[in-house]
Amino acid sequence: MSNKLSVIIPCKDEEKNISFCIESILSVADEVLVADSGSSDKTKEIARQYGCRIIEREYINSANFKNWAIPHAKYKWVLIVDSDERVSPELAEEISEIMDKDVPEYDGYYIFRRNYLFGRLVKRSGWGNDSVLRLFKRDIARYKDMRVHSEIVISSGKVGKLNGKFDHYTYWDYSQIMKTYDMYTTWAAEDMRDKGVRSGFINLMLTPAWRFFKHYILQRGFLDGKAGLIVSGLSMYYVFLKYAKLWKMTISEKRPLPPDIKDMGNRVSHIKKSKI
Repeated sequence: MSNKLSVIIPCKDEEKNISFCIESILSVADEVLVADSGSSDKTKEIARQYGCRIIEREYINSANFKNWAIPHAKYKWVLIVDSDERVSPELAEEISEIMDKDVPEYDGYYIFRRNYLFGRLVKRSGWGNDSVLRLFKRDIARYKDMRVHSEIVISSGKVGKLNGKFDHYTYWDYSQIMKTYDMYTTWAAEDMRDKGVRSGFINLMLTPAWRFFKHYILQRGFLDGKAGLIVSGLSMYYVFLKYAKLWKMTISEKRPLPPDIKDMGNRVSHIKKSKI
């Protein structure tokens, strides 16, 4: 290859995914950099068996973590692959062709994703046209300063898109969904709060309903069967929850602190005496 490629895999406790992810990128990677944020399972042990370089740091949010990891890449071209994603053979071939060029046409490339729910491909429901900017020049690319759903910015503005796709295995059980949604909706609410957004009845009632209608009807989620109904319903729940959390952040009062335990005996005696 004329250009060498560093592949960054951000992860934590991904022993069930990491080997599939690494094996999917070995044909294009000149370096595999696993950015770990405190795994307590066998993630790092598995990565070492594949000869990956491992860096570690506390996870604050996705944009912050990836912006920290990007400068650690050895080579000037970087591909970021989440641990629940796989580089398909057609995508690997297309990336190799780009790296073989002396001067690639663009400085960054969008990659579309095939998204799976519980192992089943979801073709519509808002998931069918999902794309992420993940292949780019290291020194001119950084994520926006946002807690959630941040996008990477290429300073030159020269951005293209690839035909090959990631295979993205999103969730395998509902507990995983609820844990992720709880974290992401909190970050989304904090981002909105910082921008001065307020949560009212329209946000809490109509915006979630519109999201369901958009995914299930306009984006033909009903053609995905029960999977489309579930995806559309989960999207509606996500929107409701982030606005509910925003309301709590901006409207609700702080919970009162309990009395000091050292004064508890005196308080009890005082209350008893007041009843006599």
